[in-house]
Amino acid sequence: MFTGIVEALGTIAAAQPKNGDLRLHIQAPTLDWSDVALGDSIATNGVCLTVVELSGNGYWADVSNETIKFTTVAQWQVSKVVNLEKALTPQTRLGGHIVSGHVDGIGEVVSRKPDARSERFTLRAPKELAKYIAHKGSITVDGTSLTVNAVNGCEFELNIVPHTLEKTVIGHYQVGSTVNLEVDVLARYLERLMLGEKAAEGKATLTEGFLAEHGFMK
Repeated sequence: MFTGIVEALGTIAAAQPKNGDLRLHIQAPTLDWSDVALGDSIATNGVCLTVVELSGNGYWADVSNETIKFTTVAQWQVSKVVNLEKALTPQTRLGGHIVSGHVDGIGEVVSRKPDARSERFTLRAPKELAKYIAHKGSITVDGTSLTVNAVNGCEFELNIVPHTLEKTVIGHYQVGSTVNLEVDVLARYLERLMLGEKAAEGKATLTEGFLAEHGFMK
């Protein structure tokens, strides 16, 4: 589990195909590795990866085909810069929001423009994720906990302050950049709870008709 507060920037040092999937080597000299052990989790651009080998100022991780399919990992090349966050502890300040490191889908940057000292970005989410993105709600973009400033269909806006631009990969975004998205886990659980017993049938979905039928809409 993570908070979405990026601790350091790392780089992809190696991306090696291995028996049908992938092994990554990530280096980050500025991250404190003294408390990292084999088996620990590290969010890497929002993807929860397990440390299978330590290498001084970095780590190796195995990446399954499931992760490759649903994240931007397949596009990562040597020298790519990535956000890093170690798993939270009971002493960690929860400065962002609850982040699982389980990416829900891939989004795309559709615009970037200055707004005083900040930058305003518009991103497009996959259609199936749009219902979980709310005005002033939380979303994780490449592992960074961010507040949604506006929503229009599948598109949503983010206002990024100078510190975040400097300390995360967001400063590198351009129109067309693809990003890992994780929606607020509370929204997913709420949807499931609202379906009630119908969730067990495997066919129920949360539609306007369902909400009206059960008294959530007038």
